[in-house]
Amino acid sequence: MDCPCPKNLFLFLLSWIATLFSIKHHGPVNMVTTTNVGLNYGLLGDNLPSPSDVIKLYKSIGITKIRIFDPNTEVLNALRGHHEIELTVGVKDQDLAALAASEEAVKGWFASNVEPYLADVNITFITVGNEVIPGPIGPQVLLVMQSLTNLVKSKSLTISVTTVVAMSSLGQSYPPSAGMFTPQSREQLVPVLKFLSHARTPILVNIYPYFAYASNPVNISIDYATFNAKNVVVEDGAMQYTNMFDAIFDAFVWAMEKEGVKDVSMVVSETGWPSAGNGNLTTPEIAAMYNGNFVKHVGSGKGTPKRPNCSVTGFIFATFNENQKPVGTEEQFGLYEPTDLKPIYKLF
Repeated sequence: MDCPCPKNLFLFLLSWIATLFSIKHHGPVNMVTTTNVGLNYGLLGDNLPSPSDVIKLYKSIGITKIRIFDPNTEVLNALRGHHEIELTVGVKDQDLAALAASEEAVKGWFASNVEPYLADVNITFITVGNEVIPGPIGPQVLLVMQSLTNLVKSKSLTISVTTVVAMSSLGQSYPPSAGMFTPQSREQLVPVLKFLSHARTPILVNIYPYFAYASNPVNISIDYATFNAKNVVVEDGAMQYTNMFDAIFDAFVWAMEKEGVKDVSMVVSETGWPSAGNGNLTTPEIAAMYNGNFVKHVGSGKGTPKRPNCSVTGFIFATFNENQKPVGTEEQFGLYEPTDLKPIYKLF
């Protein structure tokens, strides 16, 4: 099928330089020159560097896309003047109820958290809710999205308003063509998808082959999970899969199509692999392998078997190990140690 990407995503293809990746079979990427890769900037730590130092880090490694989970004032101020960095900013989940109940509350949120930065911060996406569909506050997402979209349009801004969903919204994902949403997801997500279709705005999805692999390492090969398989692992009709990432991505595409939504593009809001916390399944070497191969994969511009003509854009999770997250793998997804900004493994 033709790529359903809106015009702002086509810019990724225009700015992509394909020749500067040299990755060995099990080695890390030494340099990134693609605008298809961004980083998640989480703040759940008590030992994190200053936002200004983090922005310097991003610039030093060539990152031009970052995602923050709420409109943190210090981060937004640190981004002033750095127009080359595209920012995705989230609405806090706990704010959704008040915003869904009142358009005036939405206007107030925008006036406090977005408007003061429009002149010198390049805000490209606002995400309404992070993995709250399906769930008890899932129905609030569409109401807030509608209000924010109307507000953005009334101000003639180019900011896209969307939401972030997890793969738990899928009731079935194997093989990819069998992909379908759970009943609760259908009820809450399909109206959102149809709204995004009308607005020509992408849906943001979190894709983690690590969790599927960790739940079944006996039957899922590490090479398939980390983009290292040399041969086809899954055949699904005419489509052939050598990596789990594409299979999960396409399962979501198939699920959307079963609901009559064929023209909504997907941005990968989170993907990654922890470097510790689960024994020999989570080592710096495996994390470097997955994330390095992910960078190479999206930099190839080849898309997925279901959408071969649509380049994939994705954000690696996360910039730092965050010591206020749950103990275990959750606090071990970072690329850098927060105390000294040293890489946990070589990627960029």
